[in-house]
Amino acid sequence: MKVVVLGATKGMGRSLARLFAERGDQLFILGRDAEDIDRSARDLEIRGAPAPVGCAVCDLEDRHTFAPALEAAEKALGGLETVVVTAGRFATQEAMEEDPELAASVLTADFTGTVLFCEEARRRLLARGGGTLCAFSSVAGDRGRKPVVLYGAAKAGLSHYLEGIDHKFRAAGLKTVCIKPGFVKTGMTAGLKPPPFAGEPDQVARAVLRAIDRGRPVIYTPGIWRWVMLIIRNLPRAVMRRIGF
Repeated sequence: MKVVVLGATKGMGRSLARLFAERGDQLFILGRDAEDIDRSARDLEIRGAPAPVGCAVCDLEDRHTFAPALEAAEKALGGLETVVVTAGRFATQEAMEEDPELAASVLTADFTGTVLFCEEARRRLLARGGGTLCAFSSVAGDRGRKPVVLYGAAKAGLSHYLEGIDHKFRAAGLKTVCIKPGFVKTGMTAGLKPPPFAGEPDQVARAVLRAIDRGRPVIYTPGIWRWVMLIIRNLPRAVMRRIGF
């Protein structure tokens, strides 16, 4: 499989890219830092990805990098079959309330930038007859909650976008896969108290790989979050105002 991964240098994205490499998929990776993505590309070659693993700079906060990055990937791979977006930003609600610039950065990366990148990927995949577009949203987008008002709003928008293009383009050959991780122990969540059922990046990556291979439109991972969020979505608003979750 010819795979492009945006966000392969850290956390869940790195774990997923390594799984692709270990089974011999052709890889091209994208990220903000040229040195980071080059190191990751060499790591993926060692782990089994056909060499060379190409890389290009792509920043979710700079839409002008999207087309050149995907063009480079398409040329290097000789086509596109799967595009995965694991990159994004996180900050606490309190930090974003105090810093509008930080809030703007998170909202841009996690919603506007991700959607516009996916639109560029969607057009290229459909031009080749279809493929798989996978993006990481979050359980934070399932319902408005006190600790994740802004971050959750961005992820809610992303989830709705992914559902919409799945409805519109699946018959044309585009499989859209929306990943909704719960709390996962990565650098993004460092310093936050993990819940009892927090996930690990490798565990999440294995679930995501299965979802991509099967073309599943939505998965929660770790799987318990499907049931946690089912309860949360059905709690009365008066209860949500009282609890801190």
